[in-house]
Amino acid sequence: MSIVQFNEIIALPNSEISKEIIQTEKELFQLQFKKATRQPFKPHEIKHAKRRLAQLKTVLTLRLDALEKKRANTVTKVMKKQNYMTGNF
Repeated sequence: MSIVQFNEIIALPNSEISKEIIQTEKELFQLQFKKATRQPFKPHEIKHAKRRLAQLKTVLTLRLDALEKKRANTVTKVMKKQNYMTGNF
């Protein structure tokens, strides 16, 4: 298993990233289980799985934050347009 480049992760759609997160979490669990039961495994694979999981979650979180910010801006614009109160209460 080779390390996936961050640029390849950014190119994935959100649904694919979610699937990859689930798959990577399962893989990490299996590797940690092998370690705990002293089965043969490659220790560097744990490091790679953790790093990939962190990268996937980071990209997904950044995208969701951007969507949330966009929605908040849209709601604020609509409220201003309709002359609703937008100040502090």
